Amino acid sequence: MSFNYNHVKDAYERIQKYLPTTPLEEAFYLGDDNKKYFFKLESMHKAKSFKIRGALNKMLTLTKEEMDRGVAAISSGNHGSSVSYAASLLGITNVKIIVPKTTPQSKIDKIQHFGGEAIRLGDHYDETHSLGTEFIKKHQLTYIDAYYSDHQIYGGQGTIAIEIVEQNNEIDTIVVPIGGGGLITGIAVAAKAIKPDIRIIGVQTEACPAMIKSYEDNIFYEVYPSGESLCDALVGGIGKLSYELAKDYIDDFIAVSENSIAKAVSFMAKKEKFVVEAGSCTTVAAVMDYRERIGGNNVALVLSGGNIDGEVLTYILSNY
Repeated sequence: MSFNYNHVKDAYERIQKYLPTTPLEEAFYLGDDNKKYFFKLESMHKAKSFKIRGALNKMLTLTKEEMDRGVAAISSGNHGSSVSYAASLLGITNVKIIVPKTTPQSKIDKIQHFGGEAIRLGDHYDETHSLGTEFIKKHQLTYIDAYYSDHQIYGGQGTIAIEIVEQNNEIDTIVVPIGGGGLITGIAVAAKAIKPDIRIIGVQTEACPAMIKSYEDNIFYEVYPSGESLCDALVGGIGKLSYELAKDYIDDFIAVSENSIAKAVSFMAKKEKFVVEAGSCTTVAAVMDYRERIGGNNVALVLSGGNIDGEVLTYILSNY
């Protein structure tokens, strides 16, 4: 069965007793008399990332035998800590997170804080993914997908749309960052089922516009080269399921510059008083640069996470 709104509704029923609803806060400075903007603060999860939704939903569908054998993820950041956190909520004790050897210690610390074991394999993400896949098969662990094609992962991410509409039924546009595509695809499918006329806008960094280029070139870019970027959570290729579905549900795709993203991070911290990661701030940058193109009168901006590196934040606040 192809991914659809039922996957999102089922996910919502599973996870809502484990996770608090994240705030939908109106912006003080971004809007005006004609347009209101609302921040969907996925950065307020305990693991500071929306990825807890999909990871938890997936793990809640596992059998007791699968839970006892353990779970694993391949990640360079937010997904790994979210899988560790979800496992801790469910009492799963065997949790392996395979990370690149270059992963900062701060990210390792967060994985370990929630009870996961970080295993360094590979010099870069593609190599880590290859070696990690072999490791997971060898140890018969259940793989918790980050974004590729698992309906349970996409369903969990889509629960954000249900919350947004319940929190403010006047929302007419939702702006979402795009990395692998699981977040925006889940949200788009759910939002369009609830409010068919709602507009969904996807935003990528110009340093790695993998989704945009996939549709321009009519090629599924499972791997995509990235320029230097502040948005470590958004670089790389896109998921197969997202590539197959997103074009039918997303109304527009926008690419924003790294300079605009840095300005948005600074704006959010200095003016709106929210510390969020650069990838999340692509949505804010899109409003700053393309307000009329985005349109809408009541616009929700999904701020997907708050795990910004301290040194990066210090640099941005000092220079923008």
